[in-house]
Amino acid sequence: MKGIRYSTEQKFRILRGAKGSGKTIKQVCRGHQISEQNLYRWKRAFGMLEIDQARQLEELQRENARLKGMLADGMLGKKL
Repeated sequence: MKGIRYSTEQKFRILRGAKGSGKTIKQVCRGHQISEQNLYRWKRAFGMLEIDQARQLEELQRENARLKGMLADGMLGKKL
């Protein structure tokens, strides 16, 4: 079963809400229908970043993956 994909802004809202509210982690996760593991993963990835920095990080990660794919395709082409 495929879950909901959250945007960067939504992840930040959830993280900020969990930090500022008096609720427990389990209550926050249950309210947003995410696992605790996801919340902690997002916290590790975006914990100290601002929203614009997180957007830039995701954009750079996509660009890096694209470039790695191009490199791998080029290397395979040379070997064949």
